[in-house]
Amino acid sequence: MRLAKIIGNVTATQKDESLVGYKLMIVKRINKEGEFLESDEVAVDYVGAGIGETVLVAKGSAVRADGKRKEAVIDMAIVGIVDSMDT
Repeated sequence: MRLAKIIGNVTATQKDESLVGYKLMIVKRINKEGEFLESDEVAVDYVGAGIGETVLVAKGSAVRADGKRKEAVIDMAIVGIVDSMDT
């Protein structure tokens, strides 16, 4: 898992059927100090996060582990909302 900040959302009127019903968010990875890293990416939101929140994101086949998502075209998902961090 990685830390990221939600910086926007994506509206897609035409998308793969396996994405229907999912909210798509623009995320940017951050370090533990909250500084931005790398480029923007799009992640499916599993937890109801909002713009400006710090979140945990997961990548790869692990984000499609349950039966309902097994065939989905999801490569990155928001899997948690960070309340606090101790470093």
